[in-house]
Amino acid sequence: MPAQITLPIVGSQFPNKGRKAPSRRFAIELCAPGDPIELKPEPENEHDENAIAVMSGDGIQMGYLPAERAPYVGMMMRRGEVRAIFQGQPGGRPFARIAFGGEVPTLPPRRAEEVQQQEWWPDEIWPDD
Repeated sequence: MPAQITLPIVGSQFPNKGRKAPSRRFAIELCAPGDPIELKPEPENEHDENAIAVMSGDGIQMGYLPAERAPYVGMMMRRGEVRAIFQGQPGGRPFARIAFGGEVPTLPPRRAEEVQQQEWWPDEIWPDD
């Protein structure tokens, strides 16, 4: 059993229920890497009884865990404590970091390609003579 896994947050392009509800993309944009998020099973979901909604710390839905992984995560949630944090959104795709067995999730080390290079360099400031 892995202690921690990273999963994409899917369905962020769809609107949240309610006319005045903030959008899922808005909720994602407000999250910083390491922010706690909530995983909420939706057994009454009309499309997938194993669906697990991903909620921001403010209670706004950000999307869902992938349907292929939701049954496993749901099983782990029934067995014990599961915690999750927002990992980030490299390339515009949001990800969740999930820890099992009461462990506190930690952000994985950043990959070299994720570290952005500075796109501009300021002019040198020459000392006055």
